[in-house]
Amino acid sequence: MNHLLATLKREYWYQCEDVGEERFTFDTIQHCASHSKWSVAVPEDPSPASEVAKTAPVSGWRGIFPPVQWLAAYQLRWLRHDVIAGVTLAAYGIPVSLAYATLAGLPPQYGIYCYLAGGLAYALFGSSRQLAIGPTSAISMLVGVTVADMAGGDPAHFAAIAALTAILIAGMCVVAWILRLSSLVNFISETILLGFKAGAALTIALTQLPKLFGTKGGGEQFFERVVVLAGQLPDTHYVVLAFGLAALVLLLLGEKFLPGRPVALLVVVMSIILLSVTPLRDMGFKVVGELPRGLPEFRLPGLRPRDVDGVIPLAFACLLLSYVESVSAARAIARANGYEIDSRQELLGLGAANLAAGLFQAYPVAGGLSQSSVNDKAGAKTPLALVFASITIGLCLMFLTDLLSNLPSVVLAAIVLVAVKGLIDVRELRHVWRVSRYEFFISMVAFAGVLLLGILKGVILAVIVSMLLLITRAARPHVAILGRIPGTRRFSDIERNPDNEVIPGILMFRVEASLLYFNAEHVHATVREKIRTNPGTLKLVICDLSTSPLVDLAGARMLATLHTELQAKAISLRLVDAHAAVRDILRSEGLEELIGYLGRRITVADVLDEFTGAEKTSASPPSGKPSGTLPGGSVT
Repeated sequence: MNHLLATLKREYWYQCEDVGEERFTFDTIQHCASHSKWSVAVPEDPSPASEVAKTAPVSGWRGIFPPVQWLAAYQLRWLRHDVIAGVTLAAYGIPVSLAYATLAGLPPQYGIYCYLAGGLAYALFGSSRQLAIGPTSAISMLVGVTVADMAGGDPAHFAAIAALTAILIAGMCVVAWILRLSSLVNFISETILLGFKAGAALTIALTQLPKLFGTKGGGEQFFERVVVLAGQLPDTHYVVLAFGLAALVLLLLGEKFLPGRPVALLVVVMSIILLSVTPLRDMGFKVVGELPRGLPEFRLPGLRPRDVDGVIPLAFACLLLSYVESVSAARAIARANGYEIDSRQELLGLGAANLAAGLFQAYPVAGGLSQSSVNDKAGAKTPLALVFASITIGLCLMFLTDLLSNLPSVVLAAIVLVAVKGLIDVRELRHVWRVSRYEFFISMVAFAGVLLLGILKGVILAVIVSMLLLITRAARPHVAILGRIPGTRRFSDIERNPDNEVIPGILMFRVEASLLYFNAEHVHATVREKIRTNPGTLKLVICDLSTSPLVDLAGARMLATLHTELQAKAISLRLVDAHAAVRDILRSEGLEELIGYLGRRITVADVLDEFTGAEKTSASPPSGKPSGTLPGGSVT
């Protein structure tokens, strides 16, 4: 039945007024059908991902080689879509990669090599059907500003370090795949990335503005560049500025009215024609110049990691950026096409792409959402689209490089400026400001770190802030003081529900996290403060462990210490709703003998019933009988 339901969800969309998709079950279908509130929409062209998903899972070397899976389900009618998508992606990628290569401080053809080699390798090992691999703005900028200091002005040394960085990323990806570290990317907060991307976008834009104004630019850090550019504004080449602004307008209009179309290629062609047939080239324009014809050579970098100080931190930062960006883009595209990616397999795909880039005269690559959207909207069905894109790019390198010699640099700057615009998500920043000022502050820390320290140190700062944020939240979990929901036997946080009933003489609390060595003292201090400020005389404290899936030795001993402190004040402590593993460690520490029976079915309401009954008994005890006791030996 589960297999049938999964098939139905892949092939059809069920819409019901009462039941959401997350509760899609056989009962859901019966409910919707009985109330005549459901409809079925059959797609005209079922997603190829659905067909691929039907293939049986494979193991061994076939399990890490995705073409075995999607080629088995490949249909001939998809070939036309993959060819068109590949050619479209190449048309989009060539001008963008030229721009990103200049941003990275490398000759323009190195950006094209990224698409050519990286896409082919990813098609062999990546799990996404539509993800497009190539240079990205953030990684290009990171490589450019960092490698420049390492290379000492030597272009050959610069290119070798960039290629070595890509190979190191590949090695790190393999190690992360072996150690199953793919889930670690989830520890990097989206809020941190929001601020980081905004800072990176401004930093990248500032490096391109001098090209737009036709000035030299200069400076190392963000604010130094602002000062230098401001001082050079009187030297603006107005013809270059007007040309660049016209290119910007065309690119923005194309982005709005022709999304997914290679508008940048059209702008590039028009600009080349204008500079070739008019006197514009002699009016202050800088051009790309002649590009080497032919495919890139296979070449091992003549460097070792120990030869270049700082290349390993650079590779780690590039890996972090590329993996986060690639997986985010792959998941978004996969969700839209009805399938799931394998985040661990993406490490191999990204590693293979960077290894190929490093061995074929390129620099670190990643999967970007913009280029992947172009590939998807052009109709890509499988990674074969990347193969056809690489073939198209290879043919252009062999026969059409002479046509790019008159391409003005200001057009490449305009392409970069339009591309990085999407990194600043103003709407999301406003949303974070409204929802959580604390999260917004953390985002601004990452934003300021990039502007003040640069992209490489900004990446490292973002990681550190993410870890500190995680540790802070884990070390200070919320301790909810419980009250009875009126008219029920259920209990919830009285701070959020002030109409809950307070039980006189009883304090009930719930730790909304695991109780571990780094937060046990915080919980202990919080509970003691609640006991101290509690009005009236306490007779019983109940600890609800239902939201604490783990309790370690320090947590168990903290509860034992709390019991001792309360016992000295003639207050009982009871533990309820403990999970099985938690009960095991509590019993090992002797808590059951100290506090009472730790049965899995004992709830807060049960303990309250016992306490109420014991109170009534102790109010009028039989002659010669001791006052009542709670089960487990706790004296009332």
